[in-house]
Amino acid sequence: MNDPVPDEVVQGDLTEAQKRDNVIRLAFGGRADRFEQFCRAVREIVPDGTTAILRGSAVTGYRWNDRARFDSDGPGTSDLDLTLVGSGALLFFKASGFFIPGVHSRPLSDDDPDIAPDLAGLRRTLMAIVHRPVNIQASRDIVILFRGDLLGQPYLTLFEKPAGVSVTDAANP
Repeated sequence: MNDPVPDEVVQGDLTEAQKRDNVIRLAFGGRADRFEQFCRAVREIVPDGTTAILRGSAVTGYRWNDRARFDSDGPGTSDLDLTLVGSGALLFFKASGFFIPGVHSRPLSDDDPDIAPDLAGLRRTLMAIVHRPVNIQASRDIVILFRGDLLGQPYLTLFEKPAGVSVTDAANP
C-alpha cells in the first residue's frame, strides 16, 4: 500500500519518507510487512472517502508536550494515534464521543472504550499487530489541515480511500 503523498514533501521539518521510516522503525520494529498489515486492516473497515493518518511520537520520534522519546517508558509504552479523516468516519462515533460534535471526535481508547463500538474490533486487531495501545479518532479535513499546516504537527498519511464512483460518473468520464 503506497502512501499517496510524495516522499519529498516536507511537513513539520520531516519529509514524508522520514515520517514513514520513523513509524516503521519505532512502532513496527522495522517490519514493513507489519506496517502494511496494519494499513490493510484499517482500509478494510473505513468507508470510501476516508483518509487514514498517524500522528504523534511514532511519526516524530518524540512527544510534543515534553519532548520525551518514543517508548521512553519502556518497549510498547507509547501509543499509536490513528486518525480517520472524512465525514463517513465521524459516523462511527456516538454523539457523546466528540470534542466538537460532527467535526472532531475524542479518541477511542482505554479511557473511552465505548464511544465507537463498531471500531472496537479494529482497535483490538491493530493492537495485536503492534503490541501497544492504539487510539482511533475521526476528524474533518479542516482539523487535520489546521494541526498539520498551521500548527506544524506532522502526520503520516497511510492511505486515501477514494469515494465510490457513481453510475453517472462512470458513464460520463
